[in-house]
Amino acid sequence: MEHQYLIDDFSIKESWRLFRIMGEFVDGVEALHNVGPAVSIFGSARMKEDDPNYGLAFEIARRCVEKGFGVITGGGGGVMEAANKGAAEAGGKSVGLNIKLPFEQKPNPYANVQLEFKYFFIRKVMFVKYALAYIVLPGGFGTLDELFEAVTLIQTHRIRPFPVILVGREHWGGLVAWIKKNLLGGGRISPQDMDIIHVMDDPEEIVTMLSQRIIL
Repeated sequence: MEHQYLIDDFSIKESWRLFRIMGEFVDGVEALHNVGPAVSIFGSARMKEDDPNYGLAFEIARRCVEKGFGVITGGGGGVMEAANKGAAEAGGKSVGLNIKLPFEQKPNPYANVQLEFKYFFIRKVMFVKYALAYIVLPGGFGTLDELFEAVTLIQTHRIRPFPVILVGREHWGGLVAWIKKNLLGGGRISPQDMDIIHVMDDPEEIVTMLSQRIIL
């Protein structure tokens, strides 16, 4: 009987967790449903202002706003802070989708639309649902997780096909070569799957591609 009580108690807690999950979805949809055309920008939270990728993220975000796009980031420091700052200083929509973590992730002050999530999977839904493109700068496991989830959803036709841009040929070149050799070469993906990913360096080249691919 004691064992049964523990199972029932766990079930009750799980049921209440569903309400919290639904609440985060509702908050996200209500806050972002009118965000307008936007791109999601990802990258390391650990990069400092003197890192070249910080300046690169700032410039890409600024140029995206000038082309009519809002900017969505994970709301934290590093690349996310730089992108939010670039978007805000250009007078655009600067969205930060922060995640509660025991370390590292604190909301940056440059997002003029801020949300905070407990659940990674809800946050990732918001990144995909309200973005017309993914722009991915160098980052860690979280950046790779977001990158490959987007690529997989596009590959399997679960979401509309939008550009996934990897910024930095030197950084991403080895990964792309590995994918071509081991995944494409091994017959684990199709040749057209490689068309999902675009590797670029120049901010102007990036925003030009977005303008050509996305009709606002």
